[in-house]
Formats: sequence, C-alpha cells, structure tokens
Amino acid sequence: MSKIAKALRINGNVIPPGTRASMDVPIGRLHTHTPVTMPVHIIHSKKPGPRLFVCAAVHGDEIIGVEVIRRLLKLPVMDNLRGALIAVPVVNVLGFIHHTRYLPDRRDLNRSFPGSEKGSLTARLAHLFMREIVANATHGIDIHSGTVHRCNLPQIRANLSDPETARLAHAFDVPVLLNANVRDGSLRQVAAEQGIPMLLYEAGEALRFDEMSILAGVRGIVGVMRALEMLKPSKKARPAGNPLIATSSTWIRAPQSGILRTLTELGRYVHKGELLGMIADPFGLQEVEIIAPAEGMIIGHINLPLVNEGEALFHLARVEKRPGKITDPGAAEELSPYLSDESPIMSD
Repeated sequence: MSKIAKALRINGNVIPPGTRASMDVPIGRLHTHTPVTMPVHIIHSKKPGPRLFVCAAVHGDEIIGVEVIRRLLKLPVMDNLRGALIAVPVVNVLGFIHHTRYLPDRRDLNRSFPGSEKGSLTARLAHLFMREIVANATHGIDIHSGTVHRCNLPQIRANLSDPETARLAHAFDVPVLLNANVRDGSLRQVAAEQGIPMLLYEAGEALRFDEMSILAGVRGIVGVMRALEMLKPSKKARPAGNPLIATSSTWIRAPQSGILRTLTELGRYVHKGELLGMIADPFGLQEVEIIAPAEGMIIGHINLPLVNEGEALFHLARVEKRPGKITDPGAAEELSPYLSDESPIMSD
C-alpha cells in the first residue's frame, strides 16, 4: 500500500494530499440568473486511509447537521487526520434557503438517488452529489432531524446486519441503534449498493438547534473516525454506552383531534399499557388516553400540542429484550452515559 495518499478530484478541482480546500460546486441558477452552489470542504491528509463523507440538509429544513459539521471542522484533532474528510454542510441549498424539506420542483431529494444528469432538478442534484461526493468516498454519514414540530432522540439508523456498518454504528455511541430498512431512492440505499458502509444520524427537530443533539453528533462522528483509524484513539476514552438495539419502530397516532398533554419524554423506556399522554377538547370535557402498545423506548415525539385525528404523536422503538443498563423512571439518567460534557474530542 502506498505511503502517500492519492489526490482527490472534485468538480474538476484537484485536492493534493496534505491540504485543505473549500469549494462551491455549481448546482444551477435562480430565475434571476444568480448562480447557486453547494459548499464542500475537504481535509485531505498525506497519510492514506478511509475517505469519509459527512453531509447534512439533504432535507433543506433539517439544519442541525450544518452546526454539527461546522464544529467538526474546527476540532484540533482534524490536524492529525489520516485519509480524507469530505464535508457537505448543505446539500439541498434551495430547500435550505426557503426553510423547506423539498426542492422547488416539490420532490424529495432523499427519494431521488442516484438521480439523472438530464432528469428533474432534484434528480440532477442527486446525480451531482453521487458523481462528485459519493464516488470519492469509502464511507458515509448522513445527518437528519425530525420534521417540523417533531423532535428525535439522537439515534443511528443503519443496516446492522452488515458487520462493518454495525461496528461503526456502535462507535457512534448514541442511545438507540435502529436496524432500519433502506427506502427506495435514498442516499443510504444507493451508497450501500456501491459497497459504501453508511450511517444515518437522526436527532433534534427541523429548523431548530439543540445542544444535546449537536454534541452527540460531533462526538459520534469523531468516534466513527477513530474506529476507522482516521484519528488516533483518545487518551481519555470514556466507556462506551450500551445502546438499545431496535428491530423495528412504530408511530403511535392520535385517536381523536384535540389538545395533547404529554406525560413522557424522549429517551424514556416505557412498558406496554403505560400512559403516554392525554388528548382533550379545550374544556377538558372529553379526554382520551394515549397508551403504549408495546414495550420500548420513545425515540421521537410531536412538540405541537394541537393535534388532529391520526396524527403521529410518539415514535416507539421496539426491542425483543430490554438492555440492562437502562433504568427507571426518566430519560435524564438513561441518556447521561452518552451525553456527558466530559468529552476529550476538543484537545487530543
């Protein structure tokens, strides 16, 4: 194996080993003929190794990954990188500008991969991302969040039946690993078909930042980079958590319209038959209980108390066996092993 890394080429630009580069990859023009570009930052070590892409805002309103990547790039440990980090903080630039999940043609980018050079606007962006970013990578991490008014517990969704993907999912070290099937046209599906192990990090809420999700995301990516030997092991390594491995998940929906009073929280382990919340009319004359249909962990919930019949309220991750590390009754104690502020990633 060569002791010197090979140059990367993105959008016709050559990034030699031992350099950092920022570039704007053209993705089209506005009606005003103003060019629109996708920002890309590369850290390319002289030492050969894995080439990891980390991307965010594939859904334009899921902005938490933008802050995760900003903090990641500023870490001093990145000066001792092996291999290459390809960071794309905003993939869906047009959706990001307009605070929306979709592109102007109303298509979902994460259902449009691998795309087409001559297809719709969304298909063209998907094709561009595959050609310039994924084709240059050996591994990938895609950062998402809940939709508007819905918040997700920090979690990894991945194909845990693949040994390498499962190893990296555990290295991310978040409370929940969901063995999730890939969706047709998703970035994760197409990357897997090309032999690229890939994780999808879900945390927080659309159009919002929250420190817990950001911190867990930065720490998790660094953990994956250490597992890939892109970074040296930490001198102050903390014990890894004991994540809940979920085999499936389900949304518990509102049986009637009304005002929701939530009686549980993200990260709480609940039992079948446990009371999760109440829905009532504005006068409280008609109330209905929301009951857990199975045992598992609450990994997502609605934040807006005004709900319609059939609306998704609580996202329940189901497991066959409850892990011994999780304690009753609340989420704070359960999540503390994963979200401690005593992190070594800033200095070593």
